[in-house]
Amino acid sequence: MVKYFLGQSVLRSSWDQVFAAFWQRYPNPYSKHVLTEDIVHREVTPDQKLLSRRLLTKTNRMPRWAERLFPANVAHSVYILEDSIVDPQNQTMTTFTWNINHARLMVVEERCVYCVNSDNSGWTEIRREAWVSSSLFGVSRAVQEFGLARFKSNVTKTMKGFEYILAKLQGEAPSKTLVETAKEAKEKAKETALAATEKAKDLASKAATKQQQQRQQFV
Repeated sequence: MVKYFLGQSVLRSSWDQVFAAFWQRYPNPYSKHVLTEDIVHREVTPDQKLLSRRLLTKTNRMPRWAERLFPANVAHSVYILEDSIVDPQNQTMTTFTWNINHARLMVVEERCVYCVNSDNSGWTEIRREAWVSSSLFGVSRAVQEFGLARFKSNVTKTMKGFEYILAKLQGEAPSKTLVETAKEAKEKAKETALAATEKAKDLASKAATKQQQQRQQFV
């Protein structure tokens, strides 16, 4: 059995802008798991299509139950090949990615098509497909379930990273990362708690003063 994923996303930027951002996605605050990227081949075909192959290195933290199945010296980095075909005339870009190591544990293959959104020509639509498979005897189903869940999580990070880079390229202030938002919320909560404490102290002090004045009236 192979786990299959099909999803569609929209970036509120033109195809030209998304195409430019695609090659500048890393690094960004949402891609800390991406360690390196290298272009290993690039050519322009006679019909003016751009063909590229990149090698990406990403971290691959295994779940605890999977770590027991592999020796401690097994590399936790994943090497991923990415082939892309860019057709500027029709404004489409198609990418294919797959991991070339840890294939016995799990293989994740992804195909993405970037094209102009049919409802808004100033937006870009991404159609994403993925296939997750495992040949690990006895636990292949669990591995595939884990792989699919991680893939979905990474898609969310990918889109946030894309939006972050697009905002920078367009001269806008990138939206805050989850860490920055959480930090600000924490600081705001501290300020609110401090203000509430000071107000409580002030009210208690006023109440004590009033109570003392009332006692003095009866003396």
